[in-house]
Amino acid sequence: MRNASDTETAPTATTTAATTNGSRSVREWWTVGRSIRLVAFVACAALILSFPEMAPNPYVLSAGVVVASYACTATAWNFMGGFTGYISLGHAAFFGLGAYGTGLLIRDLSMPSFLAWLVAGVIVVLIAIPVGIAALRVRGASFVIVSIAFVLILLLVSQAWKGFTGGSNGLVVPRPFPDLLRPEHHRVFFYLFVALLAVMLLVWWAIDRSRFGTGLKAVREDEDKAQALGVPTRNYKLVAYLVSAFFTGLAGGMYALWFGDLDPIFQFSILLGSYMVLMALLGGVRHLYGPLLGALIVGSALEYFKLEFGDTQLHLVATAVLLGIVVLFTPDGLIPAARDLVRRFGPQDSSIREITAAELLERNREAAAATGDASAGNAADGHPKGEER
Repeated sequence: MRNASDTETAPTATTTAATTNGSRSVREWWTVGRSIRLVAFVACAALILSFPEMAPNPYVLSAGVVVASYACTATAWNFMGGFTGYISLGHAAFFGLGAYGTGLLIRDLSMPSFLAWLVAGVIVVLIAIPVGIAALRVRGASFVIVSIAFVLILLLVSQAWKGFTGGSNGLVVPRPFPDLLRPEHHRVFFYLFVALLAVMLLVWWAIDRSRFGTGLKAVREDEDKAQALGVPTRNYKLVAYLVSAFFTGLAGGMYALWFGDLDPIFQFSILLGSYMVLMALLGGVRHLYGPLLGALIVGSALEYFKLEFGDTQLHLVATAVLLGIVVLFTPDGLIPAARDLVRRFGPQDSSIREITAAELLERNREAAAATGDASAGNAADGHPKGEER
């Protein structure tokens, strides 16, 4: 015959077993998920590296180089926008400075191509220091306006200073590999852009797991609270701004070496900065591969729209529609949305656990003793106040 203790302990054993099984299933699920992510990463890397060999013609290969350059610029933008939440539409300024700086160093100082590329990136950082100190004194819409003003100023300067920048006629940058045919030239620069992207992703990953990255994310969530807790928000924001400017400048310089013909209207275009924002938002600004995924989708779509609609502005309309869809249906990006969908259908690790009547009684007695409430103690024993036990 079962006694009261058997009745009380049986649910506990069942619950413990259920909790253990649930935790084990969740751990197994995440182990499988980690393996799937690793396989997906290797497969995607192999697919990207084999793209030049699979491209059916030089035009598709050149479009792949453009998409790779978009991936670099979007990832570079994400060092600022993703970590701190500051939305800059003027990052094309750093892209143009890197491109023109590379071209001018090669033309005027006869520097080797890739040395000029690195020096131009350093020059971009030096220019970004005073700009960042001034721009980061404001937030929100004011910061957006300052970033737009900066790129517009550089556009006007590059067009007006004809003796130095070439003005509206642009600047011709010597090719670093003059003996290569155009398809081989595209292939080499595709791999160079991918290598630059890999460095950016590695740096982003390292920052994301560092104390510095934690401080930046605190700025993104609530800058005032972060500052009150002792985070040097101004210095952190400036460093993120400079890192973002440096990599954006390198992406612009690499584009100059690849394309060779610089147009100030494109190099210093607010539209280019908007593309960076759209790509990062589409993939997910808080995820390592978010800007890369956004660049693959948006960059491919832009190339298709331009090919389909020619010299018309319909590709801009299509891009605006895509931006509207992103804001309405996936405001956090595709990667977080897909991850939430997978978690919804995966095993749930519940924190709710059944307790026995004895455990509940003991918990109530401890609460009554802590508060010194005699009536709570009587209620915990199962007797109303005033009733003799």
